[in-house]
Formats: sequence, structure tokens, C-alpha cells
Amino acid sequence: MATPDFVLSLREKIGHDPLPLVGVTAVVFKDEKVLLGRRSDNGAWQCVSGIVDPGEEPATAAVRECLEEAGVVVRATRLAVVQQIPRITYANGDQVDYLDLVFRCEWVSGDPHPADGELTEVGWYGLGELAEVEPFHVRKIALAIAEDDPASFAGGV
Repeated sequence: MATPDFVLSLREKIGHDPLPLVGVTAVVFKDEKVLLGRRSDNGAWQCVSGIVDPGEEPATAAVRECLEEAGVVVRATRLAVVQQIPRITYANGDQVDYLDLVFRCEWVSGDPHPADGELTEVGWYGLGELAEVEPFHVRKIALAIAEDDPASFAGGV
């Protein structure tokens, strides 16, 4: 996975200390199928995801990541989930706290393919074909299915 330059610059200053980042997940639908890719770093099947660049609108980041990683043009139509992902510690010791914004997206054009090396396989899958997808990611898909439900989030009490 290519680490954005702004993250590398921050890491020069803070080392491996926890870094809060905003991430996006794009749950893309086309004809009652969902776009899934196999990550090149760990082999997991999931929806397209990535890090929001400084100053970038999160929905724009979701659309950008779909084009960069899967070669498809999409339109973000709804914020489906806002969630804090438990701290991740990478093999090199870097710690990250991701705020994940999950967007329901609609396919506009393009045939999915591994476009930048972050995915080894990518394609359209029926909702009954999610056996290899971890429950955490299946939940994102389930919450994005509805076209007009309010976003799901925890806390705020």
C-alpha cells in the first residue's frame, strides 16, 4: 500500500506514535452487486478504501480511491457509516487511529480491474457471495444498502 507523502512527513516528526487519520470506504453498487477487491498486502476481500488527503472532501476521496484502485468512475450518494476503527499497529510499529467514513456509491462507468497495485483482484459480487468477506466489512455493506437511511454512528450520548 502506498503511504501518502503527508503521512510520511508526519511520521518523520512523530515516529511510531499514534496518528489520527480520516479514512473512507466506498461501498459501490451496480445492478444489485457490490464492488469488492482483494488487498495486495493481506489478501483480504473488502470494499475500496483509502486515506483522505489534507483539505480533500471525504466523498471526493471515496470517488478518487475507486478510480485509482479499481479503475471505475463512481458517484458518492450517501454517508452510510461513521466509525472509529480500533487502533492499528503496523508491522513497522506505526500506530494509526482511523476515523472511517463509509459512503454508499453508485457505479457510473468503467470495468473494474486492479489499477494501481493495491488490489490483486477486483469485481462485482452478489450479496450472497460475501463468504470470504470479514463480518466487519459485511456490516459496512449492509448499512450502505439502503438508499436513504440516516448514517449509522456510535456515541453522542
